[in-house]
Amino acid sequence: MNKVIYTDKAPAAIGPYSQAILAGNTLYVSGQLPVNPATGNIDAEDIAGQARQSLTTIKHILEEAGFTLNDVVKTTCLLHDVNDFAGFNAVYAEFFNENKPARACFGGNDLPKGALIEIEVIAVK
Repeated sequence: MNKVIYTDKAPAAIGPYSQAILAGNTLYVSGQLPVNPATGNIDAEDIAGQARQSLTTIKHILEEAGFTLNDVVKTTCLLHDVNDFAGFNAVYAEFFNENKPARACFGGNDLPKGALIEIEVIAVK
């Protein structure tokens, strides 16, 4: 049976989806925009700040489900502008320095709320 994962340390979903779903020993974390969960706004204006917010949110969701960043096996990263790749990658490396999951990264996306980035992950225990 699947279990819905929710934490108030992450922004509430802005559509008909869950922050994450635990299915067996696999956690599927929905795409996380760089939204401050306390205000519902995007505070950072640059890719580094937005990447840091999205990844921090993901870390909180993982922790709520009993996972860590080291359990992440796959990430999908959507960038509004592929020219932000280097700035994004620098922040990403801060979060995934021990365990480097498989990753897909796409540029040229119009993202909700005018975000510069959205990141989803899959983690396995």
